[in-house]
Amino acid sequence: MLEMIQAVLAEAEDRQTRETSVKTWLDDLQNLAYDVQDVLDELETEALRRELLLQEPAVADQPSSSANTSKFRKLIPTCCTNFSPRSIQFESMMASKIKGITDRLQDIISTQKGLLDSKNVISVGKSRDVGQRLPTTSLVTEAKVYGREKEKEEIIELLLNDDLRAGDGFSVISINGMGGVGKTTLAQLVYNDDRVQRHFQIKAWTCVSDDFDVFRISKSILNSVAKDQSNNDDDLNSLQVKLKERLSGKKFLLVLDDLWNENYNSWCTLSCPFGAGASGSKIVVTHRNQDVAATMRAVSGKTLKELSDDDCLRVLIQHSLGARYFNIPQSLKEVAEKIAKKCKGLPLAAKTLGGLLSGKDDLNDWEFVLNTNIWDLREDKCDILPTLRVSYHFLPPQLKRCFAYCSLFPKDYEFEEEEIILLWTAEGFLDQEYSGRKMEDLGREFVQELHSRSLFQLSSKDTSRFVMHDLINDLARWAAGEQYFRMEDTLAGENRQKFSQSLRHFSYIRGQYDGDTRLEFICDVQHLRTFLPMKLSDFGDNYLAWSALQMLLNHLPRLRVFSLRGYCNIFNLPNEIGNLKHLRCLNLSRTRIQILPESINSLYNLHTILLEDCWKLKKLCKDMGNLTKLRHLKNSNVHSLEEMPKGFGKLTSLLTLGRFVVGKDSGSGLRQLKSLAHLQGRLKISKLENVKDVGDASEAQLNNKVNLEALILEWSARSERCEFETQVLSMLKPHRDVQELTITGYSGTKFPIWLGDSSFSKLVQLKLEGCGKCTSLPSVGQLPFLKELLISGMDGVKIVGLEFYGNICSVPFPSLEALSFSDMTEWEEWIPCGAGQEVDEVFPKLRMLSLDNC
Repeated sequence: MLEMIQAVLAEAEDRQTRETSVKTWLDDLQNLAYDVQDVLDELETEALRRELLLQEPAVADQPSSSANTSKFRKLIPTCCTNFSPRSIQFESMMASKIKGITDRLQDIISTQKGLLDSKNVISVGKSRDVGQRLPTTSLVTEAKVYGREKEKEEIIELLLNDDLRAGDGFSVISINGMGGVGKTTLAQLVYNDDRVQRHFQIKAWTCVSDDFDVFRISKSILNSVAKDQSNNDDDLNSLQVKLKERLSGKKFLLVLDDLWNENYNSWCTLSCPFGAGASGSKIVVTHRNQDVAATMRAVSGKTLKELSDDDCLRVLIQHSLGARYFNIPQSLKEVAEKIAKKCKGLPLAAKTLGGLLSGKDDLNDWEFVLNTNIWDLREDKCDILPTLRVSYHFLPPQLKRCFAYCSLFPKDYEFEEEEIILLWTAEGFLDQEYSGRKMEDLGREFVQELHSRSLFQLSSKDTSRFVMHDLINDLARWAAGEQYFRMEDTLAGENRQKFSQSLRHFSYIRGQYDGDTRLEFICDVQHLRTFLPMKLSDFGDNYLAWSALQMLLNHLPRLRVFSLRGYCNIFNLPNEIGNLKHLRCLNLSRTRIQILPESINSLYNLHTILLEDCWKLKKLCKDMGNLTKLRHLKNSNVHSLEEMPKGFGKLTSLLTLGRFVVGKDSGSGLRQLKSLAHLQGRLKISKLENVKDVGDASEAQLNNKVNLEALILEWSARSERCEFETQVLSMLKPHRDVQELTITGYSGTKFPIWLGDSSFSKLVQLKLEGCGKCTSLPSVGQLPFLKELLISGMDGVKIVGLEFYGNICSVPFPSLEALSFSDMTEWEEWIPCGAGQEVDEVFPKLRMLSLDNC
């Protein structure tokens, strides 16, 4: 049933904006899909509970059991079934739910039976009708273009460069950017430049748009280059033969505006005649998706950024008053600047709003436009809406869901790739149709796809983060509909009126104090799946009333994402957290929680627990072995954590673990790492002084963890067992693919041989900190790709000698760029590698040398 509903939803969602009668039907169907998912979730959770409860080989049910005759009983494996009162009550409740869902489905079918016809169901996300947009032309009013002088000159320079060529005899130059940023305008400016006019013998402009019809495009190009003929051919071969004859031996410029095609074969067919052109021929393509440029094998290109506020203001004034900036009446200047800021660098927005104010100099008119939501404007007066919507309509169905989820993020919110992937995973957007692929890999592919389509942008402050343009954020909110709600500064009483039965995902800006009155209204939405407090910055304290927390846990049993991030008054959690049986993602980062409650062990569906910067956290749950689906435990900067709980090694699905704390008890030792074979990314192992047996270090099998990129080995206290610590470190050899390695607080007197082994061919950073009992440095000069070496606090080292360089027959430190020594208080002498060698022979790539407090 669920698979059928999801297939129909792809078709219905594609038509809802054009057929208003579909919207109510779609809401009902989507709500039903959510409820079906919840029922399946409850069945699977109960089955897992019974399996864990038995803890022994299952016994098949007796055939005399009357329950075996029920349809519901067949849904649960007999090995997981028992006859306790709780089980009988559960089965009765689920049978009732399933009957209710079946009845609702029948009602929906009878309401809109035509939409369930299989011939209407489509699996692609491209709309068959995204709205009729006026085709572009090559003409431009240059007096109304601002802020593109540099980009114009860069593109023209590429066009005039006859040495720029591809293997096909012509070269493709791409202009990429989000909708409304001015790609077409830039192409028009370049196309009409006098230098370009003189350089090419033949020029043609074709607006391709969403329909990549090879026949139509070929005919359009032929009509442009054969101006004296009327081409009425209805045969593609005839068209392309004539086009090839026209282009043969001629240096041509072709502009393909607003291209969406990613099909390589279609492009090959269209481009067949172009190879007949003379050397130096160029094709300029404007697009929003970087995959388009890759399909056409573009040799160069330009990604357009937003205009400055000043340039937006010039565009706004030009289209409203037809005047330059200094001619604006003083009474309009301030409001005009605010409207320009509202455009967020999009010239199309400035042009559109300027057009709405054309010829108007009444301050009231300008203030009305300033205070109007662009998405509330009528489409016949605003080109921004259809321009941006087409970016959404070209997304596949699974990407549409992921993009709509981003409507929960406030404007200007900068997010990491991993952050949004964990949320998508928790909501089930990545695991329904792609069970053969790792969800995290698919999520990364989705993020990059949305980035390549200009819906995500890299942050200008931190290139490891993404951000959405304000109008793209508005587009996400439009796409999200009534299933999502982001509360900002509005009052709770107003929010209550906006909620519908379709609401499933909720976010809000954290306040300084969030109590019952602010959040009680959300408890009416018992089907809520996402509870996500947000803030643009983690600075400043935020508080959540304890009564509000209990109220949320008691009224929102279907949550899949529950975040308390940033609430600094959270020292513990109520046991009611165990009510959230559907929970996938629990975020407690930046709280002051001290101990996780035992009831978390009953949350069998938990996929992610975020505990970053919980500096007061002392203990996890006593036994986490029931959380067999847990993939991410992010617990970096939890400096008070005492040890890992017993049974931690049962979490065999774990992919990321920020910190593993070795306990004094044998049940919380290093051996538990053995079964965590899939760990990836960065891992810190601390309190290594608690290791009791060298065999424990060997059993951790760090050398088998191929996906670990960074490893930190930390002794938190000095040990007098120098020889024992030396043996422990020898057994903690990581996999040879590790890229970053840190050893800190080590109490051994020497480093193991493996540390300088040249087989560590991917190691680029090595840090040795506070290893005060070592009397010599390790032989790391032969690590082939080591770029950064930092050594500090090694008080036992008096001489850096030949052992540092390793095999003196070859060039030591061939890739080292940064070398830092600090707090080497006893260091007296540094012996050169070999007699007569210059520094650049020993460190050929060295760019930075630091000696601090030596």
